[in-house]
This record gives sequence, structure tokens and C-alpha cells, in this order.
Amino acid sequence: MIHSDPKILVTTDWLAQNLSDPNIRVLDGSWHLPTENRDPFAEFQAEHIHDAQFFDIDAISDTSSDLPHMIPSTDQFAQQVAALGISNDSQIVVYDTEGLFSAARVWWLFRYFGHMDIAVLDGGLKKWKTEERETTDQTVAAPAANMSATATPTMERKAAEVLSASKTLSAQILDARAPARFKGEVAEPRAGLRSGHMPNAINVFFKSLLNDDGTLKSIDELHTIFKAQSVDLNKPIITSCGSGVTASVIMLALQMVGHTDNALYDGSWSEWGGLHDYPVEQG
Repeated sequence: MIHSDPKILVTTDWLAQNLSDPNIRVLDGSWHLPTENRDPFAEFQAEHIHDAQFFDIDAISDTSSDLPHMIPSTDQFAQQVAALGISNDSQIVVYDTEGLFSAARVWWLFRYFGHMDIAVLDGGLKKWKTEERETTDQTVAAPAANMSATATPTMERKAAEVLSASKTLSAQILDARAPARFKGEVAEPRAGLRSGHMPNAINVFFKSLLNDDGTLKSIDELHTIFKAQSVDLNKPIITSCGSGVTASVIMLALQMVGHTDNALYDGSWSEWGGLHDYPVEQG
């Protein structure tokens, strides 16, 4: 059983008991692949946890980049987050509609900018609703807030650094995509990208880290999964996926098992798959 940790993961019981705390800020960080044709903001407006604000992963990003939802500038992040009523002393709980999917990206992004008092809601809105807890379609104005942020570049890796790790094995590269995408057996959901994976990458499908109800598996189970995939938790790790979203689920799992020597490849396959001078393997 997962025990609540306000810096990593909290249960629906924990949130229900603490929802009235004036220092708690709840965020809906739902995001979906473009191929799903879903509007997460419209879904938020129709149903969300009381007093939640919507964290738009695509808008709170470097919108000048050709790549999806890349890390924004420090000033942009601070301003947009403050507009959601979040200050440096806020305790944040972020969820998504899928259980545990895009909320982990929001968790990782706050940590990247130095805000550690943030937890993912284990099981997300799906578990909250299954337990028949209250939701609403009423939005509330965000309270006035100020936020300062400091970037932590060591938490991110660029394509050239990932290429070096792939060649020298200086870090393990864990790819969170589905096995068929990792093996290059299916086309990528984003047009124009090659299929396959980086040489020497290890496939740790993010859903393998989750229970059927969208909650994170136990710490013992996470250890077993990483071991089964020949992941050495005593060595550095770089996580990757399609666009830096589900790579964050691996980051959350690594945090739960106590692995801290890790970084996320923000460009992920959206970048690598389009870099035609970068190597790709299939199978």
C-alpha cells in the first residue's frame, strides 16, 4: 500500500481530509495525445474536484518551440503558475482524468523549477469518482498569488547528451512508450517521425508501473519491474517517451524507490524521431 507523501504521491483519502486546508492548491493537469481528439479543458469545465484550477501543459510551455510542450522560461512559468493562485508556500496536489498519466509531467515540471511541495493524486479523478467523491462544474477564481522560480537544468537532458549516453552507456535510457512503438512495429502518432528507439534504450512501458485502477504499484512491485527490465537502480538514468509526459511517470516511480540520479529528455521521441542523423533501432 502506498503511504501519502506530499512531495511525491498522496491518496484520495489524504486529499479528501486536507481539501479544506487553505494552503492546498489542486490542479487538473489532464492532457491527451492529439490522436485522441479530446479537449481536456472542456472536460475540466464539465467536471473537476472542488476548487481545482486547470494546468494547461501545452500553454505553460515554450510555445516558440516546434516540439510539443517543452519547458518554458523561468519567468513564464512563475507568472502563469501565480495566475493559478499558486505561491511558493502552496502545497499542490495535481491529478489527471486517466488515473496517473499527465499529472506526473506537471509534478516533474514544478520540481524542475524548485517547487517540491507538490504531489500527484494516486489514481487521479478516475479513482476519486469511483469512490463517489464530490465533483463540480463550477469554476472558482484563483486567489492572488506571487511565485518565484529557479530552474534546475541538471534535471533535463538535451539530445546530444542522450546520444552520448546511448553510445558510452554513461546512463541508462528508459523509454516509457508502449512496446509496439518502442520496437518500431507501429507508426508514431506524430506524423513525420521514424519508428523505433534509441540504441541501448530499455523499454519500461509506463502502464507496467500502474495498477488497473490507475494507481502506482507498490514500492516492492516497482523494484521487481525495474529488475525484470535489467534496470540498475545504482546507476544514472535518463527517461524518455513520446513528448516528455509519460517519461515523468517513470520519474515518479524512481522517486518512490529512492532513485535520484536521473534526468528527463524533454524532447523525447518527438525530437529524436525527427533527427535523421541520430541513430534508430527497431525490434
